[in-house]
Amino acid sequence: MDEREKILTENFEEYFHLGNLAFREEKYNSATTLYFKAISALFDLYLFRHTGSTPSSHTHRFRILEKSFPKLYLIADRDFPFYQDSYTKKMDREAAQLLKEDAEHLKKILGI
Repeated sequence: MDEREKILTENFEEYFHLGNLAFREEKYNSATTLYFKAISALFDLYLFRHTGSTPSSHTHRFRILEKSFPKLYLIADRDFPFYQDSYTKKMDREAAQLLKEDAEHLKKILGI
């Protein structure tokens, strides 16, 4: 495994694990943020495996996904507003659960 793949995989695992801890403690804002970070790490891993590079920002990530991987873009486009809202609103269990399920789905796609 390439060093960047290893780092992205480890980052995913850390964010997802901490997201699960926050979720169990009903800290849904933290869980939402951490699950989205886990999802972003998985997107970056997917992009690295398919393009050989990783994006430098959320905007760059979304443009690459939109252009080259539209099914993944739909997930990113749906989930990003929850991440943004987690800074200024009180998130609920359902929002955090949706991101958790998306992270699990992407994890399966990548075989992690």
